Amino acid sequence: MRRRLSIIFVPALLLGIAIGSIVTSRLVSGDTVYDQVEKFSTILNMAVKNYVEEVDTQKLTEAAIKGMLAELDPHSVYIPPKEMKRVEEDFRGSFEGIGVEFDIINDTITIVSPIAGGPSEKLGILPGDKIVKIDGENAVGLSREDVPKKLRGPKGTIVTVSIKREGEPKLLEFVITRDRIPLYSVSASYMIPGTDIGYVSLNRFAATTYREFMDAVAKLRQQGMKRLILDLRNNPGGYMDQARLIADEFIPAGYKIVYTKARRPEFEEVYTSTSGGTLEKTPVVVLINGGSASASEIVSGALQDLDRGLVVGETSFGKGLVQRQYELGDGSGLRLTIARYYTPSGRLIQRPYKDKDKYYRGEGRIELDEEENVTHEAEKVDSTRPVFKTLSGRKVYGGGGITPDYFVKSDTINSFSRQLRSRGVFFEYVTNEYLKVHSAALHQRYGDDLYRFVQEFTVGDDMIAGVKALATKKGIEWNEELFRKDEEFIRTELKARVAYGLFGSNGSSLVYMPIDRQLKKAVELLPEAARIARLN
Repeated sequence: MRRRLSIIFVPALLLGIAIGSIVTSRLVSGDTVYDQVEKFSTILNMAVKNYVEEVDTQKLTEAAIKGMLAELDPHSVYIPPKEMKRVEEDFRGSFEGIGVEFDIINDTITIVSPIAGGPSEKLGILPGDKIVKIDGENAVGLSREDVPKKLRGPKGTIVTVSIKREGEPKLLEFVITRDRIPLYSVSASYMIPGTDIGYVSLNRFAATTYREFMDAVAKLRQQGMKRLILDLRNNPGGYMDQARLIADEFIPAGYKIVYTKARRPEFEEVYTSTSGGTLEKTPVVVLINGGSASASEIVSGALQDLDRGLVVGETSFGKGLVQRQYELGDGSGLRLTIARYYTPSGRLIQRPYKDKDKYYRGEGRIELDEEENVTHEAEKVDSTRPVFKTLSGRKVYGGGGITPDYFVKSDTINSFSRQLRSRGVFFEYVTNEYLKVHSAALHQRYGDDLYRFVQEFTVGDDMIAGVKALATKKGIEWNEELFRKDEEFIRTELKARVAYGLFGSNGSSLVYMPIDRQLKKAVELLPEAARIARLN
């Protein structure tokens, strides 16, 4: 990793700060910083010399640093030496575990985002869920360093987590089979059947995201793609340069994509679009939700501000801070907020973070009525929100995430369906029972033809009976009334699990499409996106 790296990160790996950076900052902030370091050194020495028990100086120092950082923003973090490898894994490689990005909020493990395609995401674990028990043991109070020791482990091993979810009166139990978590940026890419519309889903902005995205686009073009849905839902962000490069592919030369403002002028940058973007004439709709943060907001904000595409879904997370990573002499790292970033119209989309618990719960984001119109004239938004204009004069807001042009809520499922999913009934039935028996025949019938599978395969009553039997075995009472209410979802979920086993994430994503209200709306709005971008 380079010595210094400009990054935009979500609060997935918030870990503290390093004492060496305090000494270094003396060069910047003057003698008062030195005085404070001297005070800290005096207290530490007194504790080492006089405390009733032997003192672990490293532990005390890191605790003091974390307390100091609590007075800054949520994204300035210290990374201990033993965590640096994991940090690199998260954005460059893979690991084995349950597949979540998390933070510690008020001593509780809080899910920032389940990793797309990972076992937690498959079971329905959501951003904002709080893990309070791991394998029946209290998990409240675990340090960031200890959480991976509990949740990560060899592929195929099982861990049970108890989750507190807002609005749920009881704890939710999830039995998770650990797996290898691939960290590819493109989680799905395919042509929507019977159309010229390509679909690409990005789950993060890692070092290889731009290359992966361009490879996916090239393959879709060979299949006849002329329009595109870019899905950034639950994409927590990552490297700023990858977001800038992707946005640049859509935007003609000479437009501001994103810029930063900082206390120190050398940290201020302006990124302007260049010529030759391969998608400049391609109509595009971007999907976002409350899990879309930082780099996702750079892309969606730029395309929205420049009227280059439409944004559909739910208001994004609202993270507009830029971090730079510094490696320290002992192998640890400091990720420090050095600037704020702004969209082309001048929007700072960063939400207030004084109350960090509320910040991570998403409070302060702008919420709209269902399917708000693209002119935003009918919005009932807090009058204190700063108002900005897109190139064509459409109204957009700052200070509370990227507001969609069309607000479409995702569908919800009832308590019975949630229980079946969280207890692993769908996953276990398809993996351990159905595919064990039918996998060979399905491969022989469909081969690599995903579209034929989507068109022909149906979830029969025999599969529902198998799910019912497994649920009963697990002690889940079968509720026929609630089953009927969510029958479409349950049958789709089972078909998607089969598709995933045969075709990977492309298969499951394509199967979910008929019940994905946000994606269906995005497809419907592509002509409007072309009109706004003046591509007609």
